[in-house]
Amino acid sequence: MTSPTWSASSASIFLNRLGLTSPIIQAPMAGVSTPALAAAVSNAGGLGSLGVGAMDAEAARKAIADTRALTSKAININLFCHTPAQADSQRELAWLDYLASVFAEFGAKPPESLREIYQSFQTDKAMLQMLLEERPAVVSFHFGLPDAAKIRALHDAGIYLMASATSREEARLIEAAGIDAIVAQGIEAGGHRGVFDPKQYDEGLGTMALVRVLVRETRLPVIAAGGIMDGAGIAAALALGAAAAQLGTAFVACPETSSDAAYRAILASAQTPPTTLTQAISGRAARGFTNRFTALGMAANAPAAPDYPIAYDAGKALHAAAKAQGSAAFAAQWAGQAVPLARALPAAELMRVLNGELAEAVDGLAGLRATLR
Repeated sequence: MTSPTWSASSASIFLNRLGLTSPIIQAPMAGVSTPALAAAVSNAGGLGSLGVGAMDAEAARKAIADTRALTSKAININLFCHTPAQADSQRELAWLDYLASVFAEFGAKPPESLREIYQSFQTDKAMLQMLLEERPAVVSFHFGLPDAAKIRALHDAGIYLMASATSREEARLIEAAGIDAIVAQGIEAGGHRGVFDPKQYDEGLGTMALVRVLVRETRLPVIAAGGIMDGAGIAAALALGAAAAQLGTAFVACPETSSDAAYRAILASAQTPPTTLTQAISGRAARGFTNRFTALGMAANAPAAPDYPIAYDAGKALHAAAKAQGSAAFAAQWAGQAVPLARALPAAELMRVLNGELAEAVDGLAGLRATLR
């Protein structure tokens, strides 16, 4: 079945602007997305994405080059814009002491100290310069926004800009900053919550509510993200006024991702574990499968985790120690709430299936409309 034809709307304007034929964006997913995945999605008419927030500028440049070797279509480069971490030696040592007995189970010791393993785009001049030289079609921001000078420089380079919002207030900041589109991330989404300030109250708005509110209250294209796994979910987002839908968990099981065997096995399980939001692994709220690490974070005696991404230094060390002994109990296996709908298909095939399901859903809505008349 062919993809549906879109009428003149926010969706068609957005798709035409980026040269897309499908309203599907593959979520960036730092640490999981690959050039092969992004290229396959873009070649299938959607927008493939690379999450480079965990890379330095040269590694990101190589990832862009590797993707461009596989596609001439638009790609999205996603950056972390968190406020740089505040080191707190007492808090960090308390966290390492808390984890010490678990490290010992695997014959290992926790690191003597922790470091800020990822640099925020807010302070990364080399990353900005690389982007101005490479000029990807789209750059997107998570955890906040860069300063006005960076936004102006990227726009002057002809780059389309998107940013994640989890609330009305964040969406207003995005619009006021001159960003081109809003990624409305509902609480259902797998991976890290895109909240600008993790110290502020997070209402935890769901995708449907957030998308509809932002479509009504902003003038920007709104991209729905969180809990969308199939064509019916994409159709629902478009019916709410979204210009496109961003899917992350739906693509994790694709063979083109860098997810490991344990992650793939749990995605393919007939009884996937429940998901939960945890700060224990990275220092910021992120949704993934419940495991021993998430349980540590929820324990009554758990101290406060260090700032993101300092806490991630400990999280990665603990996972490495456990994995070396054959255990995936401390892995960051991010997944959204609709993960039981995951399918292990090559990305191009998944795109074909999603577009077919979307067309069927749109046809079904047209039939319902005729009935209601």
